[in-house]
Amino acid sequence: MDLGLQDKVAIITGGSDGIGKAAALSMSKEGANVVIVARRPDVLEQAAQDIKTATEGSVVTLALDVTAEGASRKMIESALDHFGRVDIVVNNAGSAIAKPFEDVSDEDWESDFELKVWAAVRLMQDAIIEMRKVGGGRIINVTNLAGRTPGPSSMPTSISRAAGIAITKGLSKDVAKDNILVTTVCIGLVKSGQHQRRYEARLGNEPTLSLEAFYDEIAQGGAVYRSPVPLGRVAEPEEAGDVIAFLASERASYLTGIAVNLDGGMSAVL
Repeated sequence: MDLGLQDKVAIITGGSDGIGKAAALSMSKEGANVVIVARRPDVLEQAAQDIKTATEGSVVTLALDVTAEGASRKMIESALDHFGRVDIVVNNAGSAIAKPFEDVSDEDWESDFELKVWAAVRLMQDAIIEMRKVGGGRIINVTNLAGRTPGPSSMPTSISRAAGIAITKGLSKDVAKDNILVTTVCIGLVKSGQHQRRYEARLGNEPTLSLEAFYDEIAQGGAVYRSPVPLGRVAEPEEAGDVIAFLASERASYLTGIAVNLDGGMSAVL
């Protein structure tokens, strides 16, 4: 299936590994030009090289903190300078902070919303201006299941992700007239750098624990996770990347204001 992404230009935050890198790879395979954004230059450059090797596509890297002053304009300008347009934005930057309500500090609330909400809002505001110039576009916000069904000890992440889901719905109605489609992917359990670091932290006390066994444990509801995955496994990043690429594509031209659960059946809600 031709997704109609040839020569489209995508900006992907959190693009150096995990879901962001996988989304960039999926789009690059379809002929899109991608700007991947992350804080660590070395990891970012390796990701770009991996994508170029796999697809021979055009990949631009931009090492910055998306919460920094002027970051959204720098991302837009990078896309315009290299490719002349902006068609797609994937807001994927973020990390999980999950605590009981009474343990969440003001700093926790502020930093979490700055990263997952306000940085994304600023990028969307700037990108919409450019998308209108080319007749439309796609915005995909990567959120998570907790944003739909917050559990105990899930804040501030569950609340900032709920904001991201609400913004997706509201914005989709505002920009539909401009042929700008806005969707969100609510992530369950996907293999990522965050999980890798949790695994490595356990090796000190459990040196024989394999990464495969660690992910099997997670899938069964072990470690810090409370619910088993009905499909019995943790998702590969590429599975998320392909869904994001589809939502960015011409084949998804009648999908807007929706939330897709990528969770192996974990969610209690549709």
